[in-house]
Amino acid sequence: MKISNMENSSSVMIAIAWCLAWGDERKPKFDLAILQKMRQALKDGEDVPEEVRLIVEQVQQLQGIDEDYFPKSLDDLKTNYPALWNQTNRIGLVYGGATKIKQYVFESSKIQYIRGASALLDRINLIDLPAFFNKNPKSNQYAIQWNEVRKWLDDTITSDYKFSEALIPELIIYSTGGHILAFCPVAFVDDLANAIEKRYTEETLTANSCAVGDTFRLLEIRFGLLQEPIENTLWLDWYRQKYKEPLVQAYFGDLEKNLENSQTERCNNLAVSVEDAFADRKSFNELTTKLTIIFNQRRSGHDFYSRPSRRNPPMFETHPYLMRDEGERRSAVMIVHPPDLPRESHFSEASARKHLVGYRAKKGKPAQPKWYDDSQLTWKSIRVEGWLDKFKSFLQKNPSLEQKYYAGFEPDEIEIPQTLSHIANASKGFVAYIYADGNNMGGYIQKIRTPQKYQEFSRDVGLATEYAVYQALADNLHPHKLQNFNDEESTLGNGALVHPFEIITIGGDDIILIVPANKALAITKNIGERFEEILLKEVPLGESAESEKIIGDYKIKQDNKPVDLKRCHRYKATEASPSQCQLSTSIGMLITAYNTPIYYAKDLTEQLLKSAKDRAKKLKKAGYCSGTVDFLTMKSVTMISSDIKEFRRQALIKNLRPKLKLYAAPYTLHELGGLISVIEALKNAKFPKSQLYQIRSLLERGKQTAILNYRYFRVRLKQDKQNLDLQEQFEEAWCQPKDSKNKGNLAPWIYDDGTLEYDKSDYPLFETIWRDVVDLYDFIASPDDDHDAIEAQTATTETEL
Repeated sequence: MKISNMENSSSVMIAIAWCLAWGDERKPKFDLAILQKMRQALKDGEDVPEEVRLIVEQVQQLQGIDEDYFPKSLDDLKTNYPALWNQTNRIGLVYGGATKIKQYVFESSKIQYIRGASALLDRINLIDLPAFFNKNPKSNQYAIQWNEVRKWLDDTITSDYKFSEALIPELIIYSTGGHILAFCPVAFVDDLANAIEKRYTEETLTANSCAVGDTFRLLEIRFGLLQEPIENTLWLDWYRQKYKEPLVQAYFGDLEKNLENSQTERCNNLAVSVEDAFADRKSFNELTTKLTIIFNQRRSGHDFYSRPSRRNPPMFETHPYLMRDEGERRSAVMIVHPPDLPRESHFSEASARKHLVGYRAKKGKPAQPKWYDDSQLTWKSIRVEGWLDKFKSFLQKNPSLEQKYYAGFEPDEIEIPQTLSHIANASKGFVAYIYADGNNMGGYIQKIRTPQKYQEFSRDVGLATEYAVYQALADNLHPHKLQNFNDEESTLGNGALVHPFEIITIGGDDIILIVPANKALAITKNIGERFEEILLKEVPLGESAESEKIIGDYKIKQDNKPVDLKRCHRYKATEASPSQCQLSTSIGMLITAYNTPIYYAKDLTEQLLKSAKDRAKKLKKAGYCSGTVDFLTMKSVTMISSDIKEFRRQALIKNLRPKLKLYAAPYTLHELGGLISVIEALKNAKFPKSQLYQIRSLLERGKQTAILNYRYFRVRLKQDKQNLDLQEQFEEAWCQPKDSKNKGNLAPWIYDDGTLEYDKSDYPLFETIWRDVVDLYDFIASPDDDHDAIEAQTATTETEL
């Protein structure tokens, strides 16, 4: 039998056929050579061996089912696909990965440890776990690691048959974002899950991980969980009668609420019918949901009797009279003195591994350092490819961005930042933490019905996230020459060139970055915009012909109902473009001094991200499906002693008449561009900084007082084009009354009637962007400032030469 088209010979088809042909035992049902011939024949579209022909025909029939097909009754399914109905052999599915990732990565406040922890987790997820499945690494530098992982797997899983021979690359559905989802022969499901957990523990010692698996019938891959016998499965007629019951709604979703929302939301503009809701759940999505539930149960300590318990996380004994490592969590096993390291360092074995991996991720540091060789620790680490290496590889494939980023500097002269002070040196001692996460990912995934679509979705989102970051960094940053720099922990001094950013992680739809504060807002805005544009295929991933392409269609299906953009945006709503992409990002951004404790900065950034996501959910009711951003500038570590929401409620909301809200965050991406324009207009108009602060101090005295003082200072400015720009970008763009017949001027206030709020008891009120403008004023670099900085650095280099 010959496979005639590429769709039928997809990796998912090969994976399912491989699992069925292997059988239910640890030893394959057919000779391994026959299985390999079948796999190659499916890849090449050639004739498969006669022994496995029936199996391949059944898999091909499953893959040939139209994506929109859903049987009205089980009798229809039995009549249309009798061979699949009678197929009883099962297929394994395994899901797992790291848990409590931020706890492991941010355990220490030192950037070297953070970089090493992130790189080690990435190596396990992107190199080690795919190596389980014989998936060769793209780079030859990982060949040794790949072979060692394969040997470790066979030594770990004892069997009459080599475990590694039971796994092939096509079994992987996705392996990104710290998690892996893969098919597996039935007999090895628990073994594979155990191996995934053990690999994380053996390599990191302290990182938490979890993996689970289950087996399913062939027909369940397409139509969700089925009873035994299948006739006992509750189907569409049952759902039509029971969909209003609370227990059914908890599993299938609240259908009536979805129907109500579909009348106002463009994000889900096709009415959700009973059949659609049932079909979305009864698909491959139901299998992954079951695995997720089991995953959460095991992570919480639930015992699976066929497997070892994972109730207790990795723990190490310590003693009050023993020296601790630098994180003060575990007993130190070694002390490294200068000059091996800039200062005396105490390492436990777990922290030594982080430091070692972070060290080897640096540019030009492929050799294992002497201090680690002298420790006589047996664990070895290859040089890992850090995010900076991937960024430089991206630049090499995109000459125009490479030229723009390097701005005349030689790439080999530029060092990786060793401390946060290197990044902060580019912005007067301040850095920005950027934490981005995808919106509507869960809602989109719930409508994916096949493993092939899961594979495409994971790949597309991963590519869009990664390339959005690279493009934003290349568009807004340049190598920085250290000036007026003094840090005893750094081996680099004044005049050294560094990359002024740190990519902590890019995984799935998650992004954590540290960048100079003066470019943070522009980078944040660009990431949100590029993510959507890449998914919509409006911008290419790269200039080279080898660039990967986005496969899926993520464009919002337009309906006939127009969107009221004034409900979505407070800034020039008529100039904003309607949302086009079903997926977007919410971003939290914290600007703070470089010596702010990282664990504290991380906590605040997570709160800002949550606030941005809450805003995105409210805007979704108005038809806005794009990104949102919340930010905070913190010039003093003790500025906020409680959580951000409570701080804003107590300090920045005044219960006057009318009620005043002295900030306007979170913002849409369109509004964020308007905020930047206001600051640039103020700088161009040479609005005195003392008056900026004075107007801010007068905001809390009442609406009329703030308006009068703003007008007083504004009319005193020189009447020229810059003054008119301020009037256009701030007063006319932000502060117009809601009633078009009202010709009054509200500046610096914005009227908010609470249309999108669930609780309208505090509305209407007046809010203002003025405090946000003042807080960001020193952290917005104008194009002229950027040009002057590059010229100054270039001139300094030429003088030194």
